[in-house]
Amino acid sequence: MTWRPQYRCSKFRHVFGKPASKEACYDGVPITRSVHDNNLCAVNPRFLAVITESAGGGSFVVLTLHHTGKVDPHHPKVTGHRSNVLDLKWNPFNDYCIASCSEDTTVKVWEVPPQGLLRNLTVPWKELQGHSRRVGLLEWHPTANNILFSTAYDYQVMIWNLDCPEQVIKNPLRTISHHPDVVLSLAFSTDGSLMATTCKDRKVRLIEPQTGSLLQESKTKVHRAAKVLILGNLKMILTTGTSIWNVRQIALWKQDDLSVPLLQEDLDGGSGILFPFYDPDTHMLYVVGKGDASFRYYEISVEKPYLHYLTDYRSLLPQKGMGVMPKRGLDVTSCEVFRFYKLVTTKSLIEPVSMIVPRRSESYQEDIYPMTPGNIPAMTSQEWIDGVKRDPVLVNLKPGSQVADSYLSLVKGVDTRRSQSRPGLLQLSYIQGQLDSTKGSKEDGGNDKGQEDGSPLSNGQDLALCSPPKTENELRLKFHKQQEEIRRLRELLNQRDVRIMQLELEINNVKNLHS
Repeated sequence: MTWRPQYRCSKFRHVFGKPASKEACYDGVPITRSVHDNNLCAVNPRFLAVITESAGGGSFVVLTLHHTGKVDPHHPKVTGHRSNVLDLKWNPFNDYCIASCSEDTTVKVWEVPPQGLLRNLTVPWKELQGHSRRVGLLEWHPTANNILFSTAYDYQVMIWNLDCPEQVIKNPLRTISHHPDVVLSLAFSTDGSLMATTCKDRKVRLIEPQTGSLLQESKTKVHRAAKVLILGNLKMILTTGTSIWNVRQIALWKQDDLSVPLLQEDLDGGSGILFPFYDPDTHMLYVVGKGDASFRYYEISVEKPYLHYLTDYRSLLPQKGMGVMPKRGLDVTSCEVFRFYKLVTTKSLIEPVSMIVPRRSESYQEDIYPMTPGNIPAMTSQEWIDGVKRDPVLVNLKPGSQVADSYLSLVKGVDTRRSQSRPGLLQLSYIQGQLDSTKGSKEDGGNDKGQEDGSPLSNGQDLALCSPPKTENELRLKFHKQQEEIRRLRELLNQRDVRIMQLELEINNVKNLHS
């Protein structure tokens, strides 16, 4: 007989959770006391949005990620809803667009300024009116641009197309009516061609969203599902819920057969609902219990026993909700593979928790960062309506691999009167003039061969070939990206200055020792 080890060989066996320091947390945020079973917050690489407690109407606060520490109690909020806000979701292809739903039966889509909120935001970009009862859940389509799904206590799932001129949309693109009770959870496959839902009748349903047809429905009664995920790269469906003895449970299903679950794993007798989070790049599953002070994480494989327990993250503060940072917002230099934003209502605190793979090398680890979906839509909303199916556009997370957007060519032709209200554009125009003069002097000298064609390069890309923005929103987004690049370069220069000072001090010390 061949000897087999008693442990699995996995690069994620020693992943650990690292809570942020007190200075890197968000303190003094009036987190909502709502008992609605949602994450209650949403995160992207620029902003953190949290549903807040309010006396009248519904509101949520939007903070820039670097706005850590004590939050001003009078910080501006989004206050356009007439009743409590129940769910928030950032547009995966636009970091400045967020959707919210409320007990006032409406869904509203907001445009957040690049610098964050400077005053209360009350007028939405789009208002969606179609549900007859309170709206409790939102999801964006993972590959199609501006396609939004909403579900309410009227048992309907509505699909909205935001690429229309109307500010108030009263007719959804399609309504799905396969549920006899309230929809508790909604999830998509990687390419968005399949949608899985769980309902208050505790059944799992697999639906084709483009046609609205019901493909499969679970029949088992031994597992009462509450939350659902589609593990697209494994052809599996995962649900969390309870057993018939009210024990919290995880279940794995074949995507093609929902008659009997492949696996049922009993966890504990807790009362809080379990929220599953799956990372398709690492095949890691995180199971977070509402009201728990800790959470578990596993590794999923296509072979038995399918679910491999790794360890627990333990703390002393119970979480009411969790936000998750997209992969493109992680710190790859510290081998961070996942990041939670933990809502602690008892202390009005939001604590980031980073999941880190321990590595000795400080270089980029390509084996734990494969190509991952980025912020570029694979198709337009009209293409999705026409029945097109496409995989998401993948990006490389390696630092420097993404071509930095350059806006120097965009400043040409900008109206001066309009630029006076945007000092950043005047700064960019000044930089453009300096670069043009520098380029002219180099061409006169004839020493730089890289400038013979007269076209500037950015990371190997010809700026003359960059397509100009077609709308004001695109110009605003590109300008903000340029400001981020300038800020990053300033930080790099400051670090180099500090390093120079340190080296000068070391040289002086050496000279003093020899003298």
